[in-house]
Amino acid sequence: MNRRDDSRAHKYIVDHVKPGTTIKRRIVVENSSPVQRKVALYAAAAAVAEQGFVIAPDRTENELSSWIRVEPGEEALAAGEEVEALVTIRVPRDAEAGERYAVVWGEISGTDGQQIQNVGRAGIRVYLSVGPGGEPPSGFEIGPLTGLREPDGTPVVTTEVRNTGQRALDLAGELRLTDGPGGLSADPVRVEAATLPLGGSTTVRVVLDHRLPDGTWTAKLDLASGWTRRSASGTVSFGGATVPAAVHTDRSSAVLAGGLVASGLVLAVLFGFAYRRRAQQRLPIPQE
Repeated sequence: MNRRDDSRAHKYIVDHVKPGTTIKRRIVVENSSPVQRKVALYAAAAAVAEQGFVIAPDRTENELSSWIRVEPGEEALAAGEEVEALVTIRVPRDAEAGERYAVVWGEISGTDGQQIQNVGRAGIRVYLSVGPGGEPPSGFEIGPLTGLREPDGTPVVTTEVRNTGQRALDLAGELRLTDGPGGLSADPVRVEAATLPLGGSTTVRVVLDHRLPDGTWTAKLDLASGWTRRSASGTVSFGGATVPAAVHTDRSSAVLAGGLVASGLVLAVLFGFAYRRRAQQRLPIPQE
């Protein structure tokens, strides 16, 4: 499918294919450290569960990772050097319908001078739906917005979000507060949620500046996963009794935002990747 306008595909490998299909994606691996690094490139298992996108340990394999080949499989990179790698996914003709998950990893390893092996990885998530016909629909519902103040005085807006579609979702967006006490408005606040499995739900908590005045505000929450967008708006209150907001939902499919950044760790923590032009994905190899 053409996913140039799918913001989620700018961060991850996301697609829907028929059994027997082969797809290819190019990624860029960059060594951003001041010394030469040897990086291993490979795919490993992942899953989407109640707690979100779950990364399997080490090089654990699942069905999807067994379909993935990364070339080159290993590359020595000088400081600041980058290499383009090809990710090939070959789906067997007898593959059953359903969505599968994996991660394409860039891994470096070394010692700290005391015989302790440190291993770090940066990864790109893979969401692959397999089945005949068109892509399964994506959808979600946003429940009433509620404003409250925690015991330490921090204002928070909360809501329940439920996945009503047939694909996992990575939700991101922003919350806007307007028409506050004295006509005040607050700067938009970035919102992200854990990956939602099929049929799953999560509580989205938006923590605000503690200086936000008590009183009623008009709240508007915009969330999106790729092409799928929803909005909810109403009135929330901080200070005194909590007031659930009435919900008005926009069910348009315009793109709002991307998803969440995947990361893994084995002793040393290494995070993230960035998107670059030519529809390539980049795997930075961080410094120790």
